[in-house]
Amino acid sequence: MEPTTIHAGRMRLTGDVRAPASLAVADLRELPQRETAVSFECSTSGLRRHRFAGPLLIDVVHAAQPLFEAGERKDRLRFLVSVFGADGHHAVLSWGEIDPEFGNTQVLLGVSMDGRALDEQGPHLVVPGDRCGARNISGIAEIQLARLRAARFPG
Repeated sequence: MEPTTIHAGRMRLTGDVRAPASLAVADLRELPQRETAVSFECSTSGLRRHRFAGPLLIDVVHAAQPLFEAGERKDRLRFLVSVFGADGHHAVLSWGEIDPEFGNTQVLLGVSMDGRALDEQGPHLVVPGDRCGARNISGIAEIQLARLRAARFPG
């Protein structure tokens, strides 16, 4: 499903959640902030280093109340987090990657980069440890949570 266009500077939090939301960068600044330094080495742009600050992705999506049984570890592992940029760039993460009981990757929704506020650009998805940074998305328009449905096989 493609994200819908919304007002500049806001992102939607939708999908299999009890409390969908529309959030501005200012809303994300009210959450506990983390900082991380990332470096990416891509064949097209060379080495890039940046320092981001913002809330953890898992804290933001938890606030939307995902439709899983929180105490059921395997139920949480059936969820995917799709992040769409206003420019059409998108990426998918598994819940297990960001859940502290599993991968515990400290994925941020960056509200500042290298000390500069990202109010006009919108939040950035920052995935530390990605070698090339392809899952880093600027100007997030929408985050969708989706339960992965079981495939039905004949026999």
